[in-house]
Amino acid sequence: MNNKIRYNNANRFFREKFGDKIIKVALDGGFTCPNRDGTLSYGGCIFCSEKGSGDFAGDRSLDIENQFEISKKKMNEKWKNGKYIAYFQAFTNTYAPLDYLKEIFTKASNLPDVVGIFIATRPDCITEDIAKFLSKLNEKIYVCIELGFQTSKKESIQLINRCYENEVFENCVKMLNKYNIDIIVHTILGLPYEDKKDMLNTIKYVSKFNISGIKLQLLHIIKDTSLHKLYVKKPFKTLTLEEYIDIVVSCIEILPPNIVIHRITGDGDKATLVEPKWSLNKKVVLNGINKELNTRNTFQGRLFGLF
Repeated sequence: MNNKIRYNNANRFFREKFGDKIIKVALDGGFTCPNRDGTLSYGGCIFCSEKGSGDFAGDRSLDIENQFEISKKKMNEKWKNGKYIAYFQAFTNTYAPLDYLKEIFTKASNLPDVVGIFIATRPDCITEDIAKFLSKLNEKIYVCIELGFQTSKKESIQLINRCYENEVFENCVKMLNKYNIDIIVHTILGLPYEDKKDMLNTIKYVSKFNISGIKLQLLHIIKDTSLHKLYVKKPFKTLTLEEYIDIVVSCIEILPPNIVIHRITGDGDKATLVEPKWSLNKKVVLNGINKELNTRNTFQGRLFGLF
């Protein structure tokens, strides 16, 4: 078995589904978050940047059409041909009145060469009416919901200020399953005071549910976030490159073979990333993961369901 088929990656998934190179265009729909506006809390999750983890998204002062065209031109400098995913990444992208969601997502579905809409949100911000609308839209264009979950550990949930319990996630997944909407779950590896067992427990937990994909995101300490302030005040251990590679490969081994792994590291902004600095060299990280998969002679799902 060679590097290319040791785990079910997003590139292969998109090629098989759409028959073309897929380019994600990050758009800013002008949303906020109940964790920021005082509905649940202020400041958001402790790792979240000022831009709501949408640091590479478009300019929210522009309409969706203009954001798309500007981002498309930038992307075309790297990739000349392909189809596009309209990716609503910044903040909580279902936290708005239904009429607004209908307007903005319908606009996105009509953008040229867009074959799918990915919507990052919280599981406590999807109502039955929203799910029904997305299900209807899914008949016209591929719709995928990305749920910010991060961890299943109770103490970590409180520490990161997630402001919802695991049961909320479970209920949301069941509802989206009912409406046949694909789900990608975001997890973070390297949260403060979590060990490898805690991280693998999170992967085992989300693997119990009917999800189509997962993101394995390295914890980034971003300048001026609450996480950064915690790190300065009471420094906690961050993962080394070697530790991260070991944990990612262990996650891959226990994931169900059908789940698409949409991310195995993350892109940090050099100007604002505090730690871990080694993550800025994405090629080294990816090569290290592939090398470890080969060294172990292992692959996605090899240990799924064994413990």
